[in-house]
Amino acid sequence: MAREKKIEHYDVVIIGAGAAGLTAAIYCARARLSTIVIEKALVGGLATYTNEIWNYPGFPDMPKGEAITDLMKVQAKNMGAKFKLTEVQSVDLTGEEKIVETFRNKYIAKSVILASGGRPRTTGAKNEENYLFDKGISFCATCDAASNTDKVVVVIGSGDAAIEEGMFLTKFAKKVIVSVMHDEGIMDCNEIAKEAALANPKMEFVWNTVVDSFEGEDHLDTVVLRHLKTNELIPVKCDNCFEFIGYIPNTELIKEQVTLNPQGYILTNDRMETNLEGVFAAGDVRDKWLKQVATAVGDGAIAGYAAEKYIAETEVFECNVARKDKNGAVYVYNAVEAQQRELVTIIEALTSRHGENYHFCKVDVYKSDGIAKKLGRTNYPYVAIIKDGKVDHYIDLISEDNIINALKTS
Repeated sequence: MAREKKIEHYDVVIIGAGAAGLTAAIYCARARLSTIVIEKALVGGLATYTNEIWNYPGFPDMPKGEAITDLMKVQAKNMGAKFKLTEVQSVDLTGEEKIVETFRNKYIAKSVILASGGRPRTTGAKNEENYLFDKGISFCATCDAASNTDKVVVVIGSGDAAIEEGMFLTKFAKKVIVSVMHDEGIMDCNEIAKEAALANPKMEFVWNTVVDSFEGEDHLDTVVLRHLKTNELIPVKCDNCFEFIGYIPNTELIKEQVTLNPQGYILTNDRMETNLEGVFAAGDVRDKWLKQVATAVGDGAIAGYAAEKYIAETEVFECNVARKDKNGAVYVYNAVEAQQRELVTIIEALTSRHGENYHFCKVDVYKSDGIAKKLGRTNYPYVAIIKDGKVDHYIDLISEDNIINALKTS
C-alpha cells in the first residue's frame, strides 16, 4: 500500500541550495513569503568544493566556497526560510498551484524557483572520483587559476572553453599541458583560439590522447594519458588538472514542462522568468554566459524579487482587478508620462459616480508590468473592460462616456 504523503503549502519552493537558491531564499523570506529550499546534496552547491575563491566581492582573504555559502544559509534561515535535505522526485509546474514532490512530502506552492545548478561532465577515467574538486581536479579556471601560480597543470579538452581557459591559466601557471583527442593541429575550438594557443610558449599539447587514470596519494600528482592509436600510457606529472569537456544541467525533472535550449539549460528572460507563469530559474541551471558565484547571486536576487512580485500581483489581480462579483474597468498607465497621469482623474470620477454598480481601479506599470501582462496588453495607456472576471475588450479612446457605455453593453 502506497504511503500517503504529507502535504505542505508554501508561497515559494526553491529547488537547489547553491548560491543562487540561497540568495533567492534570502530575498523571498525577507519579503515575508513562506519559503522552503529543497536540496538533495550539499547546501552551497558546487561552490562548496572550491578551496579558495579569489573573485567574490567583499571577501579579500580568499575563503573556501563553503565559508561563503554557509553564511548565506545562516542569513536565509535568520530571515525565516526553511531547508529540507532530500531529493525532488517529481514536479508539476504547469498549473496555478505548483506541485513539488519528494519521497515523503508533497509541497504545494504559489511560485517555484529552479536553482538546481549543473554538474561538470567528467572523463570517467580510473580513480577520478578520488580527486574531484579540492583534491586536484578542478572545473573552473576563473575560480582556481590564481592558486596555481607557478605550478604545472593539465587541461583536458580542446573546445573553446578548454582552450580559452587554458590560455587564461598561462597567466598564472608555469606550464599548461593540454590533452587533445585529435591528430596534431586539430582542435574543437575556433581557429583564432587555436592559433593563439599553439603560439603560447607556456602551452604544450599531447595529441591523440584521453585520460586513462588519475594517480596520487592524498592529492593528484599524475594524470596518465592513453594514446588512442598506440595505446601507450603516458604519465604526466602535474600539480592540478582542469577538465573542460562540458557541463550537464540538472534539468531532467522539468524538461517536459519548462523550455530548454538544445544543451538542456533553462531559457529565461532578464527577470529570470521561464515560459511558465510563476516559475523562475536562477544560477548555473539557466542559459547564461558566465557561471560564477557572483552571477548566481545576482540571478537569485532577481528571481526572489520576481517571485515576490508575481505572488503580490496575482493576489491583486484576482481580488481587485479581475473581479467576478462586479463588472468594471481597469485603467493601465505609466505614471512617468504626464498625459497618462492626467487620465487618472477620469477613473476617479467614475468611481465617485458609478462605484456602487461597477468597480474601477488603476494599474501603474512604472515599477512592474506584471498585472498589465495578465490583462493581455503591454502598450499603454488603455482601459480593460472586465466582465464576469475576464477581459471583455479594450478601450484606447479613453473617456467617461466610452467606459460607461462599454460597461452597460451586455
